Amino acid sequence: MIKILKYGQVKNDEIFSRCEGLTKVDTIVSDIIDNVKKNGDKALLEYEEKFDKVKLNSLAVSKQEIDEALKLVDAKFIKVLELAAKNIREYHEKQLRKGFEIKKENGVVIGQKITPIAKAGLYVPGGKAAYPSTVLMDSIPAKIAGCKSVTMVTPPNKEGKISPVILAAAYVAGVDKIYKVGGAQAIAALAYGTESIEKVDKIVGPGNAFVAEAKKQVFGKVSIDMIAGPSEILVVSDSKSNPKYVAADLLSQAEHDQMASAVLVTDSMELALSVQKEIEDQLGKLDREDIARVSIDTNGKIIVADDIKTVIDIANEIAPEHLELCVDDPFEYLDKIDNAGSIFMGRNCPEALGDYLAGPNHTLPTSGTAKFSSPLSCDDFVKKTQYTYYTKEALGKVKDDIAYFATLEGLTGHAKSATIRFED
Repeated sequence: MIKILKYGQVKNDEIFSRCEGLTKVDTIVSDIIDNVKKNGDKALLEYEEKFDKVKLNSLAVSKQEIDEALKLVDAKFIKVLELAAKNIREYHEKQLRKGFEIKKENGVVIGQKITPIAKAGLYVPGGKAAYPSTVLMDSIPAKIAGCKSVTMVTPPNKEGKISPVILAAAYVAGVDKIYKVGGAQAIAALAYGTESIEKVDKIVGPGNAFVAEAKKQVFGKVSIDMIAGPSEILVVSDSKSNPKYVAADLLSQAEHDQMASAVLVTDSMELALSVQKEIEDQLGKLDREDIARVSIDTNGKIIVADDIKTVIDIANEIAPEHLELCVDDPFEYLDKIDNAGSIFMGRNCPEALGDYLAGPNHTLPTSGTAKFSSPLSCDDFVKKTQYTYYTKEALGKVKDDIAYFATLEGLTGHAKSATIRFED
């Protein structure tokens, strides 16, 4: 049963504790990466046989396999994918930024130009569930940003097939290349390249502890989006919310993973008790009851504070991945929420809306990193380059200041490079 904690009556460590999720897998992952670097496709095929129990002849997904997948999925699902893709594109197109240029006296020009990352790599989890929504969320911003190539890796099943819904989503999103490989070995392949898989510039997408650790280890060789922890939801609510709705929203994250955390913060003990009961009533009706039960019992909590201001303060300290603002006028409180990956406004905006259809991205900072990190966006797939132009006349006016500054730092070579042009 989910526990109820009264803020101020228990230690703050208990209020703000969270499941970090990542286990010590660094040595295993390091060995996998080294093997892929040395042996390329051979290592990938061996790992697929070992971990995914499938012997593959080829890592690449063929056009024929994509065509077959499109025939297998319902026409309704394609329509839903296209609606979701439309909303995601509409939202992310607003994120595109332009460079700028400042022209000053004496012909000085300074500026910044925006250039898309050439090659993006997308990891899509397999195993317990298929996540076509992740395909859309992580590849569409890359395409909008102007990436020339988007490569997707995802583990196959024991028959060597990729879920048709995953392939359908990749088709709708415009993914360029798809490969049947998962785990740390897939991250290594994207980071270093193999005979089949071309090296990319940035890797995005969620995964298990091995995937997260692999992303951490290859960072620097390539860029990554974030090191994602277990899924999180925090519901902020006053006394007026329907406990059935709140319980359902908490369970929507609890069913993700046994390490997921579902938290309600409220100023109403009555609501807390009602939600606690509702969670128990609804748990038995979930297909993934066994997963949700562990999540709720281990990491779930209901925190009761004296007033809504304290509720908001607690939410900001937790800095959740998803935050539902279940109050009559959520816009009144929007500017008071400083730390959250994505905010869902009002009593009729379940977090699932953001997972699938609304348009804002669902790849979000977890484990409190919303205090300094942002959701995946088009900004993740571009780089900024500065440029500077000075005429000789303009340099002449500042050469002595440059030399003075450089000499102060003990860098006389820097100083000389500014003054030498005026020594003739």
